[in-house]
Amino acid sequence: MKRLLAAFLISALAVTPAFAQEEPAAAAAAAPAAVHVPQMDEMQFAVLRTIDKISARTRTFEVPVGKTVKFGNSLYIRLRACRKASPLEQPENAAFLQIWEKKPEDEKSSWVFSGWMFSSSPSLSAMEHPVYDVWVIACKNETASPKEEFSSEQEPEGAPEEQKGDAEDPSPKPPEKPAASPDKP
Repeated sequence: MKRLLAAFLISALAVTPAFAQEEPAAAAAAAPAAVHVPQMDEMQFAVLRTIDKISARTRTFEVPVGKTVKFGNSLYIRLRACRKASPLEQPENAAFLQIWEKKPEDEKSSWVFSGWMFSSSPSLSAMEHPVYDVWVIACKNETASPKEEFSSEQEPEGAPEEQKGDAEDPSPKPPEKPAASPDKP
């Protein structure tokens, strides 16, 4: 009986190292593959399309990065970043937009949207507003349209010091809100 028990222990020890060596290889095979992240290039202009749902007025225009445009009576759109997928990737444009509204009867402006919008999936990160809609159409480095007229509206009263306008962009400043980082679409 002692011989049988000794033989069983020796055979178990002989098999264990082989099993232990196969286990990491099996675990590596079961691990998920790395996710491919498309390379996106920085662009200087975004092509945006807007619609006034009440009057059915649509407008397509180009906005340079860092500028603010006014749409309708009260909506302000500022482009913070615009990126386009490389030609080898699936077509995609992503723009980081900050959109706020300052109604003439209100003292303060209010946030409508702040985040990334994607041209291939407008509903993924959509602006929710009862009167206006905004979509990203494309990002590009050259403008084909005549010089766009940018907002010259003065900033709202009571804006924090760090949000007061500079000489280059005297448009109204958006209300305070922590925004997502424009570094990651």
